[in-house]
Amino acid sequence: MQYIISRHPQQLTVSVSFLGISVAIGSWLAFAFIVLGVIGAHYKILAEEEACLEQYGESYKNYMERIPRYFLFF
Repeated sequence: MQYIISRHPQQLTVSVSFLGISVAIGSWLAFAFIVLGVIGAHYKILAEEEACLEQYGESYKNYMERIPRYFLFF
């Protein structure tokens, strides 16, 4: 069911959880590292999607058009 809402629900959940934890503990350093991690994960996701496009072709392209990369955006 999750892959109907987002193509990467695990990454989205982990990122939001860690960002929330860094805000809750009040650590700007943790927040900065997590933001850098989220940016790095985004580029990893882009590479994975490119590989999936090469491997699965038109069916994955159709999936990408129907389902947002993250949640309701992108």
